[in-house]
Amino acid sequence: MIKYPKVSVIILNWNGKLFLEQFMPSVYNSSYPNLEIVLGDNASTDDSVSFIQEHFPTVKVIINDRNYGFAEGYNRVLTHVEADYLVLLNSDVEVSTSWIEPVIRLMESDPNIAAAQPKLRSYYEKGMFEYAGAAGGFLDKYGYPFCRGRIFDTVEKDIGQYDFSSEIFWASGAALFIKKHYWDEMGGFDAGFFAHMEEIDLCWRLKNRGHKIMYCAESVVYHVGAGTLSKDNPNKTYLNFRNNLAMLRKNLHPALALLIIITRFWLDFFTLLHFLFNGKFAHALSISKAHVDFLLHIPRNSSKTEKDRTNFNSKGMLNTSIVWQYFVKKKKRFPEIKF
Repeated sequence: MIKYPKVSVIILNWNGKLFLEQFMPSVYNSSYPNLEIVLGDNASTDDSVSFIQEHFPTVKVIINDRNYGFAEGYNRVLTHVEADYLVLLNSDVEVSTSWIEPVIRLMESDPNIAAAQPKLRSYYEKGMFEYAGAAGGFLDKYGYPFCRGRIFDTVEKDIGQYDFSSEIFWASGAALFIKKHYWDEMGGFDAGFFAHMEEIDLCWRLKNRGHKIMYCAESVVYHVGAGTLSKDNPNKTYLNFRNNLAMLRKNLHPALALLIIITRFWLDFFTLLHFLFNGKFAHALSISKAHVDFLLHIPRNSSKTEKDRTNFNSKGMLNTSIVWQYFVKKKKRFPEIKF
């Protein structure tokens, strides 16, 4: 008899009834035999919850008392979830019927695999990779994230070039598979992030302890992207720049973190100037605000620093600058990057 570990798919929602109407049916029809579906609600003011209760009565609903954001919202909901595997799935993701099985098979093959993601394609352009995850996440030495299939604004067409499962540095929070005991071991997301880059930070913390993060090519999902906060929103710029600096402070050795962060401040300053020259004054202000906020909260982030990095698994980290590779050397596609 085949033993299927219990899998719980958790969708965090805030006023997202339209996405739930569109995409919950595909999740609900997943073929995995030992599956629980959970809607975690961040105190929505629309009728998201009543819609789910009426049309998908077997979905478990857990309601937070207010909107805690992505990171703390998930942390609170998952205290009420018991399963072998957790799948944190964005509400704007369409899945295929058998999307879960390949990822669980991959993760069951090695006890040191802590987290994984499927292949992410664009919902609107099905043949293209999706910006927030593509075929797995990587990180350069200065903390800039990029993906196999997407570097900065260059997104590749999926022609089978990444149809092999392999180790990566971070798995996308749009469809994040993680073993429950590793989630508990790490204490979930860093609630101070609120939203954006919390999954990269979580994966980095896991890798500091020697664990593996994987990309599963056999599973494909389709992501709308920017469903709750558009790419052009200055608050997104603020969160990305602030959280990126916090992530560096937490996960690097303090001496190295200081050197990298000083360099990042200069690189961020050039980005700020770019925004100013292009008339994006709100985005430039967001970078300045992110730096001030980061400096004010150095003690908080320092207290969360991982003390033991002796088992650090560096697979998926680029020991040079992806900014230099992309903008100066004009290497726009992942295969051109030399690790």
